[in-house]
Amino acid sequence: MTNLESPVLQPTVLKSRIRTWAEALGFQNMGVTGGDLTEAQSRLLNWLTDGCHGEMSYMARYGELRSTPWKLVPGTIRVISVRMDYLPSNAAPAMSVLSDKAAGYISRYALGRDYHKLVRRKLQRLADRITEEIGPFSYRAFADSAPVLEKPLAAQAGLGWLGKHTNLIDRKSGSWFFLGELYTDLPLPVDTPQSDHCGECTRCIEACPTGAIDHPYHLDARRCISYLTIELAGSIPVEFRHLIGNRIFGCDDCQLVCPWNRFAKPVSGPDFQPRHSLDWPDLLELFSWSETEFLHRLEGSPIRRIGHQRWQRNIAVALGNGQPNGQVVRRLRLKRRGASRMLVEHIDWSLQQLTGEPVIQNPQRPT
Repeated sequence: MTNLESPVLQPTVLKSRIRTWAEALGFQNMGVTGGDLTEAQSRLLNWLTDGCHGEMSYMARYGELRSTPWKLVPGTIRVISVRMDYLPSNAAPAMSVLSDKAAGYISRYALGRDYHKLVRRKLQRLADRITEEIGPFSYRAFADSAPVLEKPLAAQAGLGWLGKHTNLIDRKSGSWFFLGELYTDLPLPVDTPQSDHCGECTRCIEACPTGAIDHPYHLDARRCISYLTIELAGSIPVEFRHLIGNRIFGCDDCQLVCPWNRFAKPVSGPDFQPRHSLDWPDLLELFSWSETEFLHRLEGSPIRRIGHQRWQRNIAVALGNGQPNGQVVRRLRLKRRGASRMLVEHIDWSLQQLTGEPVIQNPQRPT
């Protein structure tokens, strides 16, 4: 039992205190929603029916749990949604990296520490602080870690609106932020959602290299560079390889052109600052990493989850989109020896782009 019956701990007072504690933990904003996701669930089901999730089979699992927080966590009546900004203040200019064909572009969110554990740990500390104040209560913390429709929840909690690129946008802060949730049984007052301020702007749609934002507020993941370089386990479709350019992990183009991001505030703390010069890395240097080096250098990084094979696949494509260079060609040919069938396919494509010569296939190459 909690102590909410106390006059000083009425729900409105407690919510105000939770907001203060959340800010002290490093969250830039917090909101509360009742969690009615009926409309969002309908959009999700249509998106899944159209196959827009590609190979992300986990998106189709636990469908009912995504739209009903009280079924995922029995007893839930409120969702506390939090925002954590991540745009690193020390990162090289994104557009400069994208225009450098010898460099690899990594999505700004992945330059530093893996946010999943960081956000969940801070949410646990927030729950601990609430417990100190009111006693035990029911809760569960999430950070992109379960069947949770976090963006619709955050929108309902007043943290922003879902933009035409399907990311959450806040008028005062843009869209460079992570989200996290506390499902709870606390009867806190809910917040008012923000209104949509995209207006007639279509910059994100026009900027998408692969046309993944096929119409406003709808993203076909099968065409999205973030999906192709992170979620897709096998071969990248040939039709998208040129369009990927030098993006080797994720894509930020839709956020880079969003007018609201002129209000984004870069963070100066150490957690999300670039590691190992990943904000402007040399492609050939990254391509030389062994699997052991990959695992060691990227320990604690969200990049690690794609594994060494996908990492090399992505870099091979980026090298093929670069300037013809004898050193690059030699490195690709050297890497081809003993490579997996999937990696050889992408190396061969890149060699053909750089040399214009057909590649002689090796039927003995490993699978």
